[in-house]
Amino acid sequence: MAKTVRSETLGCTTVEAAGLTWLAETDTVAVPAVRAHDGMWLVIEYVPPGEPTVAAAERFGRELAALHAAGAPAHGSPPAPMAARAWIGAAPMVNVACSDWPAFYAEHRVRPYLALATAAGALDRGAASVLARAAEVVPEVAGPPEPPARLHGDLWSGNVHAGRDGRLWLLDPAAHGGHRETDLAMLALFGAPHLDRILTAYQEVAPLADGWRRRVPLHQLFPLLVHTVLFGSAYAARTVAAARAVLAMR
Repeated sequence: MAKTVRSETLGCTTVEAAGLTWLAETDTVAVPAVRAHDGMWLVIEYVPPGEPTVAAAERFGRELAALHAAGAPAHGSPPAPMAARAWIGAAPMVNVACSDWPAFYAEHRVRPYLALATAAGALDRGAASVLARAAEVVPEVAGPPEPPARLHGDLWSGNVHAGRDGRLWLLDPAAHGGHRETDLAMLALFGAPHLDRILTAYQEVAPLADGWRRRVPLHQLFPLLVHTVLFGSAYAARTVAAARAVLAMR
């Protein structure tokens, strides 16, 4: 059985199909198979829904660690050439390969969405100034260098589907090479069932660098800015709070 998804954004489904395929080729996490796609339609395997059990969460934590360990050519590398100009939700996203994660994150994730949110009036001058300063200190607070991980890229809980088969499946990626803490911070952003068990199982397979909990606001700056761009000033206070937490890390 298959599920058909329609996008109002031309080309979005082609990029999503590339991301799903890139994640699936690692044979780590559960990802629905891509049946067909064009610029507007995407047909994927239908996964009957189930319950997000503790056992599924622990398995998912181990699988996510394995996915990240599969790696990527560079921070910011796209899953396929056509996915260099991609999407996260309905917001445009550009994947630019960089050898340095802090530079990639500041230049291609934080600053572009800060500019969009400011231009749209979702952030006032004071808020924009705080976020601009947070972007400047990314190299100081990024923690030890890590090799580029293979990221889902939009790993909020709504894109983790509990299947009847007892597994957690990944949907709707904005896949690219990046820092593995970014996926985990996004998973925590709006909460996820049994998140503590996911993180514990992940740590058992691939321990995170010291200080990772303190760096969560840094990695949440990007998705919070995306939400500010897409949904307006309702997310401004939370985004500025994350930026202030980043500045306090110095």
